[in-house]
Amino acid sequence: MQLINNRFRGSGFTKGFENVPAPSVDSAAARALLDRCPVHSATPLVEALGLYIKDERARMGLGSFKALGAAYVIAHEAQLGSLEGRTYVTASAGNHGMSVAAGAKIFGAKSVIYLAKTVPEGFADRLREKGAEVIIEGDDYEASMAGALKAAEENGWTLLSDSSWDGYFDLPNRLMEGYLAMAAECTEQMEKPTHIFLQAGVGGLAGACSALFRDVWGDDPKITVVEPEFAPAIYDSIKTGAFATSSGPVSDMGRLDCKEASLIALKGLSRDADEIALITEEEAFAVLPKLEAVGLASSTSGAAGIAAALLSDLPSDAKILCILSEGA
Repeated sequence: MQLINNRFRGSGFTKGFENVPAPSVDSAAARALLDRCPVHSATPLVEALGLYIKDERARMGLGSFKALGAAYVIAHEAQLGSLEGRTYVTASAGNHGMSVAAGAKIFGAKSVIYLAKTVPEGFADRLREKGAEVIIEGDDYEASMAGALKAAEENGWTLLSDSSWDGYFDLPNRLMEGYLAMAAECTEQMEKPTHIFLQAGVGGLAGACSALFRDVWGDDPKITVVEPEFAPAIYDSIKTGAFATSSGPVSDMGRLDCKEASLIALKGLSRDADEIALITEEEAFAVLPKLEAVGLASSTSGAAGIAAALLSDLPSDAKILCILSEGA
């Protein structure tokens, strides 16, 4: 595992980020809307392997924390008027697409999900079961995102990405706000931790949770953001002091295998994270049997934060929070 300290901690990136919004900390807004959903309920915080683990595998029946994101955005838009005739399009490594598809179906809209060739076919089948049209395009997430963006422009569809870039902030900022429901539950289910490990792809989960944890728990918890060695987007950005595009082979941590960070998430993490960790493929796989043995089966993506926590040399009295973000 590689580690880099965040020298921007407390102030965050400023140059080039003047027009980028910081992550929301309005968890009340997210929870008020989600509480109206009949399948929404708090997920458990369990103690295992010497850690406090927020178990997101059964979130709203969709298998991951992503259920709180895109579906929340679509529900918010449905409050403003009928979504009949609307089509939401996005690129996904799997879980985000499930949230888009589920939200669109509930509120009478259509969904089109672009997947890279590396996304397991099982995700495509699950998306189709939710009523989504699935289009396979490109060898990686960035290529599928380019396809989704082109389709949105050509067809007048609504692009609902879980990432953000210059000129595209409103919907992803609200999407990250949905994740605050999970973070707020953590603050109610446990006392202040000493260490927090949060895995990151584009950084939405890590950025949203870090912002709320700082708002509620202050500067004390040490927050470590965890990425695959093959996709060090946030690591490279913190190292260079500016937005950076990373490169590398395809990682088995497919939901984290993103070569560019969301600007909103990166702005927040440059302020809130203490350090960035990179884990190898072997380190990610090594934790899976341990989790399965205690009834917490997951994937290399879902357990990346836990893998990094168990690799860290922490005090015996450390109180460590991790998020198990998806099922096996």
